[in-house]
This record gives sequence, C-alpha cells and structure tokens, in this order.
Amino acid sequence: MRAHKSAPDLAAHRDALIAVLRDVIARPDLTPNALDKLVRAHARGGRSLYRRETLIRAYRAFAGEDGLPPYDPAVIERLRMKPVRTSSGVTPLTVLTKPFPCPGECIFCPNDVRMPKSYLSDEPGAQRAEQNAFDPYLQTMTRLKAYYHTGHPTDKIEVIVLGGTWSFYPQTYQIWFVKRIFDALHDFGAGVDQSAEVEARLRAASQLHPDNNTPNVRLSGDALAQTYNQVVQRIYADEMRRSREAARARTPIDEVATWDELEAAHRQNEDAPCRCVGLVIETRPDHLDDAEVERIRRLGCTKVQIGFQSLNDAVLLANKRGHTVAATRRAVQMLRRAGFKIHAHWMPNLYGATPQSDLADYDRLFGDPDFRPDELKIYPCSLIESAELMRHYRAGAWRPYTHEELLDLLTACFLRTPEYCRLTRVIRDIPSTDIVDGNKTTNFRQLVEAEIARRGERGRDIRAREVRFAPTDPDGLMLDEIAYETSIGREIFLQFIDSERRIAGFLRLALPACPPPDNLADDLTDAAIIREVHVYGQAVEIGERERGRAQHSGLGARLIERAAAIARAAGYARLAVISAVGTRGYYRKRGFEDGRLFQVRELREYHAGGVEFEPNH
Repeated sequence: MRAHKSAPDLAAHRDALIAVLRDVIARPDLTPNALDKLVRAHARGGRSLYRRETLIRAYRAFAGEDGLPPYDPAVIERLRMKPVRTSSGVTPLTVLTKPFPCPGECIFCPNDVRMPKSYLSDEPGAQRAEQNAFDPYLQTMTRLKAYYHTGHPTDKIEVIVLGGTWSFYPQTYQIWFVKRIFDALHDFGAGVDQSAEVEARLRAASQLHPDNNTPNVRLSGDALAQTYNQVVQRIYADEMRRSREAARARTPIDEVATWDELEAAHRQNEDAPCRCVGLVIETRPDHLDDAEVERIRRLGCTKVQIGFQSLNDAVLLANKRGHTVAATRRAVQMLRRAGFKIHAHWMPNLYGATPQSDLADYDRLFGDPDFRPDELKIYPCSLIESAELMRHYRAGAWRPYTHEELLDLLTACFLRTPEYCRLTRVIRDIPSTDIVDGNKTTNFRQLVEAEIARRGERGRDIRAREVRFAPTDPDGLMLDEIAYETSIGREIFLQFIDSERRIAGFLRLALPACPPPDNLADDLTDAAIIREVHVYGQAVEIGERERGRAQHSGLGARLIERAAAIARAAGYARLAVISAVGTRGYYRKRGFEDGRLFQVRELREYHAGGVEFEPNH
C-alpha cells in the first residue's frame, strides 16, 4: 500500500514517447543495455528519462497510431523489466501468511515478531507482504499489477505461499487464504480491482495494517527471555481473537471461507484469463500425515516446499529441529505417493556440522531413494541477531564457514546434483545488515558456476540447463529418459534436450510399487502418476505461438503420450495427473477425466485432439 511514484501523463508526453518507441521497434535485436542507452539519448535537451514501465504503458496505448505498427508482443518483450523472472515458462507470484505461532524451536531461526516465523521484515518479499497487511488478495493483486506494468505475462501464474509452517495454521485460515488468492486472480483477469475497499476495511479493523501494526518488541538470541510464540500471541491477541470471531459477520477481510466457496473459485479459474498453473505451500516433515496430504491437495496444491535442513539426527537434535530424519522419510514418501512435487530446503553449516559432514549429508540427499527431491534450495546457515544460535556463537561453539570453505562445499554439491533436480536458489535473500557474521554475498550461485567453469566442468541440474532465451527448434530436440528408484517405486524423468543437453521440457512419471492411502484410492489405485509437466523458455501467453520458442510447440503433449506408453507397458491400467486448477482443461483435451482430487486417463488407445497451451504445473 506504499504510494507508487506518480507515472507521467501519457498524453502530455505523447510525441517524446512515440519517438522512443519508434527506435525500439526499429531495432529487434535491442539488448537491455542498448535500450538504456537509447532512453538516455532521448532524454537530452531537458526531456524526461522514461522508466520502462512508462514505455510499456505508452506502447499499449499508442500501438497502431502515429505511424507505429499494430501491437506486437515482441516489442513488450524488448521493454520487459527483469525478463529472467518469467524465463522458466511461468510467472511466479509469492505471498506470505501472517505472523503466527510456530511448532518449531530451531536455534538458527530468526525471531522477528513482525513476520511469520523464520522471515525477516526487511527481506523484499516480506516487505511487500507487510505493506499489504499480509492480506492474500492485496498481495496477489499488487504483484499482478507490478508484473503487468513491467511487461510480464499474467495468464499462467505459479502461486507460492510462504511463511511459517502452513500446516500449523487453522484450516479455516488456509481455505480463506487460498480462496482470496483466487479472487484476486479472477478480478485482475476481469479488469476489476477491489484493493481500495479491502485496504479500507483492514485499516479500520486489522492490527496487521501498517498504520496499526507497530510492535516495538525485539528479541535477542543472546538472551531469549520470551519465545517468538509467546510474544506473537501477546502482541497479536486482538488479531487472533478477531480471526476466531470472523464467522459471525462475514466481510472480504474476515479469515473464513468454506470448502464449497473455494471449489467454486477453482472451477471459475479453469478457463479464466489469469490462471493458477501451480500452487505451492511450505511445511515441516513432522506436520504431514495422510489427512494433511489430502487437505493440501484439496486446496489445489501441486508442490510442497519442505524443510529437510539436515539428514543427520545428531545435527537435527543439536539445532532443536524437533523431528528426526525418519519423519522426513515418511513425509517424502507420503507426498511422492500422492504425486506432489517435492521442493526440499537444505542447510549446510548448521550447529554441529562441518564441511565434511555436510558433503556426506548432500550425498545422502540424492544417494538414498527415500529422498531424491525434485527441487532444492540450499540455504547455508546465516547468523541472525534474534536467533538462539547467537549463544553458541558467543561461546565459540559455532562459527560460519569461511568464503573458501563455502565455495568448495557448494561447488562439490552442484557437481553432485543429478539432472532431474532443479537448484532453485542458493543463499537466502537476507539483507547483509541482518547478518551478524558469515557470508553476505547474495550472488554466490554465480561464484560457484564460475568456479565450475574454471575447473572445465558443467553443472547438470535443471536450472543450469534451461533453454531460457535461446532459440529452440522442437524438431531438433532429443527425448532422453532417466530412471531412478524412490521410496514408492520407480521414477522416470523424461526430458527434451538439445545436443548440448540444454533442457526445453520435461515430465516426471512415478510408477508406484505400493498402494495409495485409502483416502486417495479412488483416483490412484492401479495408476501411474504424472507429477509434473514443464516446458521451458520465456513465458508465452495462452493461445500464442512464437517461432523458435519451446512453449506451445507440442512438447508437453508428446511427453504425456510417451508417459502413457511407458505406464501401459509397465502394466498400469490408468494414468493419473496431479493437475493444477488452471491446467485441468488442458488435460481434459488429452483424454483425462476429473476424479475426486486428480485427473485420470484410462490407458487404452487414444487419439489426441488440439492443444491449447502447455500446462507448466
């Protein structure tokens, strides 16, 4: 809700803006640096230095006028800010849940009572959440508008819900939170914006509104007289009471929704202009059971971020993690049997660990069939003043790894990562001012990649091989298959790659050797499971097809048909898919029918119809 810098009046600057746009259109090979130079050149003589979002607004308004050619999405692409954000084929949108008690007591975890547990109030995503009172509608709408104004597609959205332990929040809050995200997607797609109304209600009734939320309690890890949970429950007592009483008088900000309301929002989103093609939540291994797995699937979830942190029981105990490695094994098995994508968090440099023990831990991560995550965030432990780890640091019992130790460790980890895993992040986005001691380099991935190149080697994980902006000829791709064992059976990773093993698209196929839990048996009995289909390259809007792009070129459909053939040959009677809400229509066109929580296709002879868009769920 922070006021945006006022945008210039397009009509008043029409001639100057059109002059800039003519030069942009005349140079189809324009690089970001060349665009910046072009804009500065037009600013001479006292003219304004236009921001890219202003140029994007102007192009949308003036295309086809005053000698400008008709609207062309390629021009928006040249003007797009931070194109890498949508270079993986979807537009990621992150929202945070509100401050709330946490079941964990991890000594490495920050204790910022303005935030959900483990987050810091000056992290970029956390700042956006706080400015929007942690309201899911406002966070979603604000982010969608920011993407639109900076030239990014907004039709295929991967929603990532972060903040604390999702499974510890009340079920009513979970349903309401997700439902309000979908409300914002639908309103944005329809050109409706209820942000002002929601913001006014929050200002009047919610302590979480920035005008009302002024806790001045700061916890110090050196002397934790009170825990995060105790302080949060005290300072947000009125907010929590309002949440409990919300059902008495429903308004757009009351944290209550029913399953029926959420499922209606799901149905509306299936063919909406702004679709949810993936929904991600994060939780702890010890807060998952069969009922919780069913519940998050019912919410529309397709991927779970789960904190492994370590695969060493002694390290987990020393850091007061609150669960054992056995709990992580059970959680991964339950999630994989239900078809979820597994996005693990792993933390080297924890209290009690060494570079040597961490490397052995990483080998277990992919060497043991009980783990083998699909995606991984590597978060070396950072020393934060509010964390209990400060006590061990002051006592000399823990120290951060040196730059050289960390570089050697992460380089070795990168080179040990298999092709089926994507390293999504290396080093958490914590401002250096919050780190008491240790690594403050946020671009450590680049340092690791440079070290790998210096050694004459190449990283193999998915992110290192994505085609991104490179021209792609679908006819020149090879279909490659990698098989590996997991705790539930065999997994087949199908990927379309070029001669350099750059990846244009992939599919994860599970061939379970064990029966599904009773609550999922209707959909998953005797079924192989498509856990993910993803086609890479810069995101292309639904219905659009661009030459040289992997998206919407039929790769997803070809992967599905190959998966069906593998499953049929392996003796499965059915093929299930853990589809996102916004991809259900796509799978119906591929012969899948709606089940209770999954879509299922009988493995008989099938002739495919038309393809609308690649699902990327």
